[in-house]
Amino acid sequence: MEFTIAVDGPAAAGKGTISRALAAHFGFAHLDTGLLYRAVGAKGGDPVAAAETLSEEDLARDDLRTLAAGEAASQVATIPAVRRALVAFQRDFARRSGGAVLDGRDIGTVICPEAEVKIFVTAAPEVRARRRWLEAGGDSASEPFEVVLEQVRARDARDIGRADAPLRPAEDAEELDTSDLTVDAAVARAVALVAARLEADNRAVDGRRV
Repeated sequence: MEFTIAVDGPAAAGKGTISRALAAHFGFAHLDTGLLYRAVGAKGGDPVAAAETLSEEDLARDDLRTLAAGEAASQVATIPAVRRALVAFQRDFARRSGGAVLDGRDIGTVICPEAEVKIFVTAAPEVRARRRWLEAGGDSASEPFEVVLEQVRARDARDIGRADAPLRPAEDAEELDTSDLTVDAAVARAVALVAARLEADNRAVDGRRV
C-alpha cells in the first residue's frame, strides 16, 4: 500500500512530534525532512555539494537538533540547487510500500502535492519560541527568550518569503493549531484526520470490489 501523509508547518509548531506519533500509530515509515537541511548546513563548505553527497551517517549526527543547526538549515534551504538535490530522495521515500509520513515546510505543496493526507501544523510565534527556548535549557540556555523569539520570527520571514517553495499550507491541507493544545490532544486530532481518510479509501476499494 502506498499512502503518504504530508505534515508541514513553521519551526517548533509540533509537526515533528505529531509526525512521529502518526508513523508509530499507523505503522508507517517517518522522515523528518528538516534533518536533511540541518545535515547539509552542519556539514559546512559548499551547501550544494553537501546536499548532493548527503548520507545516512550525516543524518545520524548528534548536533542536528541545536539552535545553530536550525539556523543553518533555514539558510541553506533558500538555495534552489540544494532543494533540487534533496527532492528525489524525499519523493522516493514518500511512495515506499507500507505508507510514509514526511514532515517539513513544502511537503504538501511541492514534494508530495498528491499526498493522501496533508496537515499544516502551526502555533503562535511566542508559543513556538518558548518551546525552542525550553528545549535549549530555558533559563540556562545560551540565548535569552527574547533572542530566540526574534530568531523564530526571522526564520518565519525567510521561510515564507523565499522564492523557491515558500512555507504555506496546501489548498487542501487541514490546519492544526497547537498553541493551546496538549501533545496528546494535538496527536489525537491528527490521528482522527488520517483514520478518516484511510476509512474512506477502504470503503472505496470495497465498493469497487462489489
